[in-house]
Amino acid sequence: MLRWRLLLGTLLIAALVGLCTLDHRAGPHGAWLAPALFLFAVLATREILDLEAAAGMRPLGWVVYVGNFLVLASPWAPFLARWWIGTGQGRSQCEAMQSQGFSDPWLAVSLACAMILAFVGEMCRYEKPGGATANLAATMFAVVYVGVLLHFAVCLRLQWGVAALGSLIVVVKAGDTGAYAVGRWIGRHKMAPRLSPGKTVEGALGALVLALVASWATFRWLVPLVPPDGPGGQFASPPWWGWILFGLAVGGLGMLGDLAESLLKRDSARKDSSLWMPGFGGVLDVLDSILLGAPAAYGCWYLGLVG
Repeated sequence: MLRWRLLLGTLLIAALVGLCTLDHRAGPHGAWLAPALFLFAVLATREILDLEAAAGMRPLGWVVYVGNFLVLASPWAPFLARWWIGTGQGRSQCEAMQSQGFSDPWLAVSLACAMILAFVGEMCRYEKPGGATANLAATMFAVVYVGVLLHFAVCLRLQWGVAALGSLIVVVKAGDTGAYAVGRWIGRHKMAPRLSPGKTVEGALGALVLALVASWATFRWLVPLVPPDGPGGQFASPPWWGWILFGLAVGGLGMLGDLAESLLKRDSARKDSSLWMPGFGGVLDVLDSILLGAPAAYGCWYLGLVG
């Protein structure tokens, strides 16, 4: 199993590096990464729906798929609006909205559409009292857990370039590696035995240490190596405490994301979210730390702590 984990992990990293390189050089932002994003989103949506069904809930699957598509497509809305309106005053307004991070209202519109569709779907299948509210909650949870959290990763790519997205993935996965390696070598004290018996306090400390090292290396070498989109762009060197906060926040929430998915699996009496990826368990097992780490990474870039 460890051999499969290492082999599949190497293939995923190689594919991701290749896609990021192509995406950085592409004209339309996200042109190469978008297909992979939506593929992973579809697989992750299927898994979260299966987990909820195993826990006795009845979410509206088609609403979750449509909602996640709308939410993940919403960051491209300002770019499409600028292209659609064209030149003149309308184009200036779109550029101003884009510079102010105007994707948030589009995200709100996407969530509102998902909520409306969920209500309509529940109305159509309503038979007797009991269960409708829980079904609505399960439907919207799946949209928020997969769609909204991944939305922050999309915004990192579109607003600051491939380097910002890379900083999230490198730090989160370094933390995962540190937790796995240190926990396996010297882990003795269980951190959350009821949720994830294999996770230890020593592994958590190893995750934070390696996340900090990865954060320093990322902003020391990777980010300057991959400038922002557009001619003549260059990222400013963050202060020493910037990469420390980034490593702690993203690495810490990455660990929390791993435990959060463990909570969902335990509640559903499942060991893995699926068997799509041997050695990893499922797509959610790969994305779980990224999902909760993405908002922290976005916040650090948005506040100017890094980049």
